[in-house]
Amino acid sequence: MTCVPGAPGAPGREGAKGDLGSPGKTGTQGPPGTGGKKGAKGEPGIQGSAGQKGQRGDKGDSGTSRLASHMNWKECAWKKNCDFVKKYSDTSLHVYYAGNLRVGFCDNCCSRWYFTFNGAECSSPGTIDGAFYMRTGRNRNRHHHRQIEGHCNNIQKGKVRVGFSVGKCVTGYKLADAWTGWHSMNRIFIEEVAKAQQ
Repeated sequence: MTCVPGAPGAPGREGAKGDLGSPGKTGTQGPPGTGGKKGAKGEPGIQGSAGQKGQRGDKGDSGTSRLASHMNWKECAWKKNCDFVKKYSDTSLHVYYAGNLRVGFCDNCCSRWYFTFNGAECSSPGTIDGAFYMRTGRNRNRHHHRQIEGHCNNIQKGKVRVGFSVGKCVTGYKLADAWTGWHSMNRIFIEEVAKAQQ
């Protein structure tokens, strides 16, 4: 006996919601997004109140490049020490002695004249001095006009006592009978100048 299938039945009712499944694995990161559009310009802020006026600063030193030699100089005639007021720390002092110096009444003898600055000889670039030696017999007594001159660096501004002294020469010579000045004007000259080029 052959069975013939019947017509499909009507759909059944929706079943109840099942339990939540376990979470899946994290996916790969996607590509970065494109930049957003520029935002609209904001309105200007409120203007702040004016600040207090600052104190007036001290007056600066004039540039040494414009320091002319005639602006600060002194001549002492005749003194063994000459007080000088130096205006700047980054300048040099140019000094010279012009006058009569002599050694006499000795043989194989020597005297040395030199400048000092506040009691010490110049160290930069070196001493400013002159040595006079005699070996012509003990009764010789020669007087000559001479000049001793140079520059001294690294001297601070302010009062500087510039001295001109006489003493012994290098070891091995007797100290001569020395005399500074004789029947003529003698001068110590001091001027503040810009340092020499390197």
